[in-house]
Amino acid sequence: MPKSADPDRRTAAPAGRTTAPAGPSRRRVLGTAAGAGAVFAAGGLTGTADAAAPPLLGTYDVVVIGSGAAGMTAALTAAKRGLSCVVVEKAPTFGGSSARSGAGIWLPNNSVIKAAGVPDTPAKAAQYLAAVVGDDVPADRQKAFLDHGPAMLSFVMANSPLRFRWMEGYSDYYPELPGGLSNGRSIEPDQLDGNLLGDELARLNPSYLSTPAGMVVFGADYKWLALTAVSAKGLAVATECLARGTKAALLGQKPLTMGQALAGGLRAGLLAAGVPVWLNTPLTELYMEGGAVAGAVVTRDGAPGLVRARRGVIVGSGGFEHNAAMRARYQEQPVGTEWTLGAKENTGDGIRAGQQVGAATDLLDDAWWGPVIPTPGQPWFCLVERTLPGGLLVNAAGARFVNEAGPYSDVVHTMYERDTPSAAHIPAWLIVDQNYRNRYLFKDIAPTFPFPDEWYDAGAVHKTWTLDALATAIGVPAAALRATVDRFNSLARRGEDTDFGRGDSAYDHYFTDPSVRPNSCLAPLWLPPYYALRVVPGDLGTKGGLLTDARARVLRPDGSVIPGLYAAGNASAAVMGRSYAGAGSTIGPAMTFGYVAALDIADNLQAPRGPF
Repeated sequence: MPKSADPDRRTAAPAGRTTAPAGPSRRRVLGTAAGAGAVFAAGGLTGTADAAAPPLLGTYDVVVIGSGAAGMTAALTAAKRGLSCVVVEKAPTFGGSSARSGAGIWLPNNSVIKAAGVPDTPAKAAQYLAAVVGDDVPADRQKAFLDHGPAMLSFVMANSPLRFRWMEGYSDYYPELPGGLSNGRSIEPDQLDGNLLGDELARLNPSYLSTPAGMVVFGADYKWLALTAVSAKGLAVATECLARGTKAALLGQKPLTMGQALAGGLRAGLLAAGVPVWLNTPLTELYMEGGAVAGAVVTRDGAPGLVRARRGVIVGSGGFEHNAAMRARYQEQPVGTEWTLGAKENTGDGIRAGQQVGAATDLLDDAWWGPVIPTPGQPWFCLVERTLPGGLLVNAAGARFVNEAGPYSDVVHTMYERDTPSAAHIPAWLIVDQNYRNRYLFKDIAPTFPFPDEWYDAGAVHKTWTLDALATAIGVPAAALRATVDRFNSLARRGEDTDFGRGDSAYDHYFTDPSVRPNSCLAPLWLPPYYALRVVPGDLGTKGGLLTDARARVLRPDGSVIPGLYAAGNASAAVMGRSYAGAGSTIGPAMTFGYVAALDIADNLQAPRGPF
């Protein structure tokens, strides 16, 4: 959003956009049918409700848009409740951003963490979520997530081959808040044999990060793999990953973990339930009859067609992170479609289709932010690297500005909040030395190994033998950078960051080096050469979308329900509001509200709409 926004971060609504005088969010952006024309012209989605229908492709009780975690969970739930269902997917692959992800799932009080002895309770979870989210999201939506999440997970395990593991020690992102847990509530999928998918395995969307050949790696392993050169436990975890890979090979398995396992397991559940997934079938618009959503117009085999929905349409089509026009309209600059990790097909089709039929939206200016290094090919999400001891982030003035080990969304929020022409924070620079490079894995580059030449050619990294030369290379004042590093080194030697509190939270220590004392987050920079890596505001996807109620029903600006229309995942406004409770705060709610949407349709069956 523009820099002129007041402290509430609201702006005057542009033509065709209004702001709500009251409602569940004080920062709502409302997209109405009357004002959608500019959005559709920019994004290429056109059409009107109740228009002449294109050829009929099929009729189902429920039509699900998108085959990510939200959509496939919704479809599986609908099928198991006896409803006929189809999933339509824009991409030539299934799984969306969920398949690309680490597939952490933040889900308080679920059976997996309870069996592991995690001391969670509904009261703790409610207290914590309320503290994290604040008043940006209505209490009944927060409650719906917490109430239905554990049942959703149990349902998925009962109706698919998916099993899950507790990510022990992966702290809630704000464990010091009331109800927060320093040992964490996040889970991830257990290993899954891809042979269960048969020919469908070839249509699974690839992972963002390829697993090392011959290894089976869980998300929780990466913190230790980064420390293999300096930690006995890191070496032991690497050995265990290799042993898992060897065992899988001997058994003839095709091992899947993280997002590959999650998407693969949900797809296996749909195969067993007989739910078709139509790939290469993008949504064009929602189909209306009698004021209710009664289907979806899609493009299939190059031609438009109508898929009718007797009971409802569930939009789980992801965010708009790859739609430059929408990002320019709604989000603060600079922002880049080339800096996101979201699936490339995520261009906001479902959100714009909902706006076209009068849906309200919220949080369109926000995203699941995280610092990224714009490496050639695709950006690198800088999760572990900025946290390890021996590195610091500086702005264009050569000064630190944030707790580098804090939650990734907070780092980017700070970059935007402090970025001005006179004090640029975008890009920022991650400064490390050769001691850091000798000790830690960086992306998939082993300790002591050089950064690729193409990184240098692209300006993603600079290397010099003095800090003054490094300052010149990245365009920051040399004296300021020297002073910043000197100050940081003095804090690191004491083990106390009195400037930004790095290491004060249990979360700060998750990705750090326990062999570093007295603070595993902090180590001085002392060994040349020095490196500066360019850091820009990336994201895992946008987090604003169609405004929904506690039953996942899409709402109009006046708070009324659009009959027959539901949304979940990044096509809907996040239940996390502007914050991020813990690892998996995207996928946990996405699956939960997909489940809630299908339950609501099944539990509130009306006579089918129309003559079909």
